[in-house]
Amino acid sequence: MALRHPVRCRDRTLPLLWLMTDERIGDRLWDAIARLPRGSGIVLRHHATPAGERMVLKRRIARLARRHGLLLVDEASPKTAPIRIGRAHSVREGLAARRAGAALVFVSPVYATRTHPGAPFLGPLRAATIARAVGLPAIALGGMNARRYRRLAGLGFVGWAAIDALTPE
Repeated sequence: MALRHPVRCRDRTLPLLWLMTDERIGDRLWDAIARLPRGSGIVLRHHATPAGERMVLKRRIARLARRHGLLLVDEASPKTAPIRIGRAHSVREGLAARRAGAALVFVSPVYATRTHPGAPFLGPLRAATIARAVGLPAIALGGMNARRYRRLAGLGFVGWAAIDALTPE
């Protein structure tokens, strides 16, 4: 199923570029947020950050997101998110995300990643099979960058997400 850009869901346009956060990017996070194009998304992860620090971080990111016209989704608070996102490492997980009301699905990992060194990855064709089977707007995640996304766009992905490609050292 080929989806056209931009992708709309209910009353909003869904971001096609997503920054995934985690602890290892440190202060590069702020430059990355400032460089994101208006309409992009941020997924707040920071799972290892203590709750109090994470709340302060979330508030700061939320202020920047509003200022720059970005959508913030907190993985730790899916019920309060402006949209529900899903993850798919398989067709089964993707279909479960759709049944749970996800507006889009992150298919991952498409390529090897620094986030999970040595972990198996799907590869473009298997990832595309998952994306098409789920029937939701699919965002490619895992070892992604703009060049790789251009090659995947014709396979059914409507956007891409990254950590390293959006937070260069």
